[in-house]
Amino acid sequence: MGGRRLWVKRDDCTGAVGSGNKLRKLEFIAAEAIAAGCNTLISCGGVQSNHCRTTAWVGARLGLRVHLLLRLDGDAKIDDTPDGNLLLSQLLGARVECLSANDYQAQMPALMQQRAEEYASRGHRARIIPTGASDATGVWGYIQACSELARDFRKLAIAPRHLVVAAGSGGTLAGLSAGVALTGLQLRIWGVNVCNDRPWFEKKVRADLEAWARRYRQPAALAEGSVHIIEGYAAPGYARCTPAVWKTIRHAATSAGLVLDPVYTGKAFHALLQELDSGRFERNDDIVFLHTGGLFSLFPQRAQLAAHPLS
Repeated sequence: MGGRRLWVKRDDCTGAVGSGNKLRKLEFIAAEAIAAGCNTLISCGGVQSNHCRTTAWVGARLGLRVHLLLRLDGDAKIDDTPDGNLLLSQLLGARVECLSANDYQAQMPALMQQRAEEYASRGHRARIIPTGASDATGVWGYIQACSELARDFRKLAIAPRHLVVAAGSGGTLAGLSAGVALTGLQLRIWGVNVCNDRPWFEKKVRADLEAWARRYRQPAALAEGSVHIIEGYAAPGYARCTPAVWKTIRHAATSAGLVLDPVYTGKAFHALLQELDSGRFERNDDIVFLHTGGLFSLFPQRAQLAAHPLS
């Protein structure tokens, strides 16, 4: 692309149904939960949350009950026919509890704690998992991923200086920050925010790293300055796309068989292409795009996709 090679790290192929980046974090969180004697996972997210669908899959695979508290955004209604990630979460056996956006905002995370206490009263032990599995334990998922990236780069004989990824809950960015520092990769991490803003992500990444450092006795400042946020591509809002992003999603699919989603990867990939054109990465021959999954978010938005043909 303009003399630059674009590599895609296929974390949409991590091994779960639909897959994605959340599985890397949940691998560590679920192991910790089982070691602590937990038999229940409680988490939350949007009604089409990739994380919640992956949590339901992890629970089904490991024999853990799963309780999901889901936020209904926009025009979504509780009695709507399940689709996409919600359909899979229910199929996988998760107990689903839907709340309006206002109730969700007002009651999390206290409501997850309340549900954990209710399970405890019935003799069960629950592990609460925050949005996106973004906590101190989840950081390890992308520390491990950085070791994997280092092996990829050696195998391919490349030395990328930039990695671009969608930024939603901040946990992937925190893990990449720590992982880059621990592995010695000369890699600058660019997060394309699909919600919130640069100060929010800077604060969230810092908080996750500090919590990880305290819990696992690591140096908290080891990754300062390694994450950079590319703003300007979140409009018209979370899980909503501009016609230009839909065009990018179609183009990636038809030209390379690369399936992106309208919530995270479509916006991030579109941002990468625009930033390439603007010259942000002009001095680098190899750039990595981290594909974080999200396939099933396409299905509830099939009407929007149909309304934006490629030509």
